Amino acid sequence: MASLKLKVTGMTCGHCQQTVEKALKGVAGTFGAAVFLDEGEAEVDYTAGKASPDEYVSAVAAVGYQASVVE
Repeated sequence: MASLKLKVTGMTCGHCQQTVEKALKGVAGTFGAAVFLDEGEAEVDYTAGKASPDEYVSAVAAVGYQASVVE
C-alpha cells in the first residue's frame, strides 16, 4: 500500500470537500481517501501499480478543483 498527500485548491464548503473525496475514492486501486477542507489537503491510501499520483490529480481536476502532490 502507498500513501499520498495532495494540496487541493478551490474548495470553499462541505459540498466541495465531499465532491473531491468522492472523486479520489473513484480511482481504481484506492483503499481510502480523506479530504480536509480547512487545511486544503487530501490524503489517499492506494495500491501502487494500480493507481498513480497523476491519476489522483486528474480526478480532482475532472470535478473542477486543482491539486498538486505534496512531497
